[in-house]
Amino acid sequence: MPKLINTRTRIADLGKPRVIVIGGGFGGLEVVKGLRKFKVQVVLFDKHNHHTFQPLLYQVATSGLETNSIVAPFRKMFGSYQDFYFRLGEVKRINAEENSIETSIGSVKYDYLVIATGAVTNFYGLHEVEKLASSMKNIVDATKLRNKIIRQLEYALLTEDPEVMNSLMDFVIVGGGPTGVELSGALTELKKNVFPNDYKELDMRAMDIHLIEASPRLLNGMSHQAGEKALQFLTEMGVKVHLNTAVKSYDGYEILLSTGETLISKSLIWAAGVKGNPVEGIDPQVIARGNRLQVDEFNRVKGYNNIFAIGDVALMAGDLKSPSGHPMMAPPAQQQGRLLAKNLKNLIVNKPLKPFRYFDKGSMATIGRNKAVVDMKGIRFQGFFAWYVWMFVHLMSIVGFRNKVFTFFSWMWNYFTFDRSNRLIIGRNEEKISQEELNKQPM
Repeated sequence: MPKLINTRTRIADLGKPRVIVIGGGFGGLEVVKGLRKFKVQVVLFDKHNHHTFQPLLYQVATSGLETNSIVAPFRKMFGSYQDFYFRLGEVKRINAEENSIETSIGSVKYDYLVIATGAVTNFYGLHEVEKLASSMKNIVDATKLRNKIIRQLEYALLTEDPEVMNSLMDFVIVGGGPTGVELSGALTELKKNVFPNDYKELDMRAMDIHLIEASPRLLNGMSHQAGEKALQFLTEMGVKVHLNTAVKSYDGYEILLSTGETLISKSLIWAAGVKGNPVEGIDPQVIARGNRLQVDEFNRVKGYNNIFAIGDVALMAGDLKSPSGHPMMAPPAQQQGRLLAKNLKNLIVNKPLKPFRYFDKGSMATIGRNKAVVDMKGIRFQGFFAWYVWMFVHLMSIVGFRNKVFTFFSWMWNYFTFDRSNRLIIGRNEEKISQEELNKQPM
């Protein structure tokens, strides 16, 4: 039997080079898949036992998809792989001098380390907002947000105070990127097509959806034309868009804006930005803007020979098409992961490494039913065809055939019935409101 080098993690020493991958996001998955059948031992660490298709989290939050439509268990994905280990645990620290990592389940040595820890929500130092706002980075966040959205409407039925009722029915979304735009559109469709049937005693005209964006336009990562069209779509749908506006504070009830205006809402949803999520132990001088690790053209963390970083946590300056770093999205992470797997093979057999060059396939965002914007190489289009392209690309990108089927049938059901069947409150009542709060205007 192979010798166990750590009795807690139970990872055997197979006498092969060991590649540890921290994080099973888009980039980490590509590294694992690319090293299949190569003579290495691959160990994947993640705080969750599944991969999440993050671009569709907002659809779980707005009852469009079930949670199991966009998650895939690692052990199911890689169950047939040889020399592969998955461990459910959090990596606490990297000890580069010892070629080891400290985790919540023990320490493990590596020959090559891949940091693919992605990003976390960036609240830009607004600590009260961070404490009280809802964010959406994983499936638990999305489920909590779905619970909150539905629960707020249930509570709105129980109050006689008009201002309390409005605070429960109004939703404020911060961030005019794809997530904020898509979430605003999805909430508007709930307001128009679903909530009037579920909550006949409520006047849905009183439900306001606000989208706050600090810059002069929406969808800053896309073309000006896409941003203008998204603004037009949302405005026509009834979303109140606030450009050149930032959130200054939030106490759980009042939202103070940089314009001096105050919005009243029990639901502040933060989609305003992300920052890298590096692991402790890396030289702080390597951490650059956006809390990202500086890497060379081979995704090697600067100052280290056998530690690599990919995806949102990595900042690669100098690429001709992205001189200041690649966008924090899935495509760069996937492309870096695929190339890194090849370069790790080359490194092990003493072959030259290939530098990374990002191939930008374009960007897209959906605003609602039959409404989307797409920027592809030299081609920009909006409306129904863009919406169809958006659906096709996302459907093909979801991990797992079963998930593709579930998502497709959910979308078809939603489209033809104007209904969303996953309006479920699951879990503890984290947003419980007392009878006094419902019948008394908050101070």
